[in-house]
Amino acid sequence: MDKILIEGGRSLRGEIKISGAKNGALPIIAATLLCPGTHTIYNVPELRDIRTILQLLVTLGATWERIDKHTLKINSDNITEFEASYELVKTMRASVLVLGPLLARLGRARVSLPGGCAIGARPIDFHMQGFQKLGAQLELEQGYVDAKVCGRLRGNTVYFDIPSVTGTENILMAAALAEGTTIIKNAAKEPEIANLIDMLTGMGAKIEGRDTDRLLVHGVKSLKPAEIAIIPDRIETGTFLIAVGAAGGDVTLTNCNPAHLPSLSEKLRSCGIYLETGEKSIRVIRSGPLKNVDIKTMPYPGFPTDLQAQIMALMTLTSGLSVIHENIFENRFMHVAELRRMGADIMVEGGKAIVKGQGKLEGAQVMATDLRASASLVIAGLAARGLTEISRVYHLDRGYDDLVGKLSAVGAKIWREPEN
Repeated sequence: MDKILIEGGRSLRGEIKISGAKNGALPIIAATLLCPGTHTIYNVPELRDIRTILQLLVTLGATWERIDKHTLKINSDNITEFEASYELVKTMRASVLVLGPLLARLGRARVSLPGGCAIGARPIDFHMQGFQKLGAQLELEQGYVDAKVCGRLRGNTVYFDIPSVTGTENILMAAALAEGTTIIKNAAKEPEIANLIDMLTGMGAKIEGRDTDRLLVHGVKSLKPAEIAIIPDRIETGTFLIAVGAAGGDVTLTNCNPAHLPSLSEKLRSCGIYLETGEKSIRVIRSGPLKNVDIKTMPYPGFPTDLQAQIMALMTLTSGLSVIHENIFENRFMHVAELRRMGADIMVEGGKAIVKGQGKLEGAQVMATDLRASASLVIAGLAARGLTEISRVYHLDRGYDDLVGKLSAVGAKIWREPEN
């Protein structure tokens, strides 16, 4: 197990290329289970979560190979197994995305209740209720969801009380092979869902309502293999934008999509950070003092919960008061205690964090508690005076493709060492 060390106080200058989206790649890889054949996926990031879902596909009968560093070919001719075991699913909640494709193709799926980061319960009730609407019989037993359907799934109306990204993705994949039309109401609208819809459409699915909260899926009898490119990772993009804001400097992010970060861009400009956007690039400059802003995490296109920890680290560097409301996950302030170790003044009241900016942070020994908390501590370390040592950084490897290398290339003094 590694730790990350950072000598803070260095401004960042240069260029960073953004990788493919983790949250775009995972459902698209799961979608290859829907039909036999060889699928080609481009712009795939090198992450631990990607390795985990590929390992899961192999246990189900699939094979895969890397054509180059970021291109995957997945063959799903021989999908005969329908069980996703606890040993794999416990490390990554997105493993539940194989439930819909297996149920649609094999008529049976048995998937362990998911794990992942310790940021809240994140139940899969929405998935289960949706599958039941499509005619599946479900049982919960010994920590597994056991789903069965006699014949094909049947189209129906599925309504989400709260927009669910993985719920929307799972029902989309299952409905693609259902008999009749499925209407998904109050569907999540994240760009990663549009990426999945493009994949499914390329496979022969008939889907209306892309980029809206009302999706119509006209089920077809069979699908065919497809090619797709993963969209740029908007959370990685946002993390680097905030990092430059914290450390100061002038960095251009390439291979990104500025349109995918409307709320963050507005907040960063309000902080006094300059953003210059191109079609596939963002130049970010911060040279003056930071201004405080308030944040409320919301479903897309609102402020992403996956950037809440990072923006909190930035707010500690202002000289004002910021209020951050976490409206998505109930346990996503675990990074607060670690930021306090670096001198931050943060008070938590339920789902609200009140940040009294001190204008500075001090390097310290801290511990990463989840994926995005890890990134927030890296951002804090870049801006802090002295040495910051971050332990348990294996979380970072789940969602960031060579974060340390990319930051080093633009002037950060950051490196990894084995922990004792």
